[in-house]
Amino acid sequence: MPSLVWLLLLAHATLALSTDENLSDEYKSIFILAGQSNMAGRAGVISGKFNGEVPPACAPSPFILRLNPNLTWEEARDPLHEGIDINKTCGIGPGMPFANTVMERDSSIGVIGLVPCAAGGTNIQQWSRGGEKLYNQLIQRAQAAMRGGGGVIRALLWYQGEADADDAERAKNYKWKLEKFFTDVRSDLQLPELPIIQVALASSKPGKYVDEIRKVQLGINLTNVICVDAWGLPLMGDLLHLNTDGEIQVGRLLADAFLKLKITPQPLPIGQTYA
Repeated sequence: MPSLVWLLLLAHATLALSTDENLSDEYKSIFILAGQSNMAGRAGVISGKFNGEVPPACAPSPFILRLNPNLTWEEARDPLHEGIDINKTCGIGPGMPFANTVMERDSSIGVIGLVPCAAGGTNIQQWSRGGEKLYNQLIQRAQAAMRGGGGVIRALLWYQGEADADDAERAKNYKWKLEKFFTDVRSDLQLPELPIIQVALASSKPGKYVDEIRKVQLGINLTNVICVDAWGLPLMGDLLHLNTDGEIQVGRLLADAFLKLKITPQPLPIGQTYA
C-alpha cells in the first residue's frame, strides 16, 4: 500500500509539472505593467522586508504567468516585481488582483501573461525613448513575451507620476512627455491602438504639483487611453504607497476598465514577427 500511495503522488506531481510547462507554451493574453513603486508594489513591506502575507485576491494560479528577469514564463506570485524593481524591496502590487479579477469575470481570457517592468522613484523623462534603460527594457520584455507566437499584448497598465509632482519644470512638461511615451510604445510595438490604462495619483504626499499631474492624467485625450483614480485609497504609514487593500482596489479598478473596453486583440499579419 505505501508503494501505491507513493506512485499516485508521483503521478500527480508529474501531471502538475506537465500542466505548468504546457501553459508556458499556451497563447497568452499579455499585460505590461510599468511605472513607479505603486505599480511594483510596496504593500506588506516592513522595515525593508516583505512580510509574506498574500491575501486571496492576490493568490497565485497556474493560469496566471509572469515573465521573469530571465525572459522566461513562470507561475506569477507576489512580489510580482521581485528581480525587476531591484533597488527596493517589493511587496503586494496591483498586478495579481488585476489578473485574478479579469480571469474571474472573463472566462474567455485564457492564460494571462504579466510582464512586470516598473521601477520605483522614476520620473517620466527616465521612461522616454532614447533616455535611460527603462524604455528599452520595457520594449525588449514586451517583444520577448510575444516571441514565437507567445500571445498578444492586450494592454499597458501604467502607474507613475509621483516623481514628477515635486518639481515645477517636470510637472510643466508632464503632459507632452506622457503622451509621447504612450505614442512611442505603441509605435515600437506596432500596436497603434494598444489599450493603455493609467492610474491617477493616490495622495498629495509626492509634492506640491500633485494637482497638476493628476489633471494631466485624468484629462488625457488619446484613443484607447483611459484613467482610473486612486485618490483616497488606503495608504501605508508613509502616506505615499498604497497598502494591501489599496493595491487590491487599484487592481480591480484596472480590471474593470479593461473589461469595459471590449477590444478584440488583433493578430499580426501573416509572416510578420516581433523581432
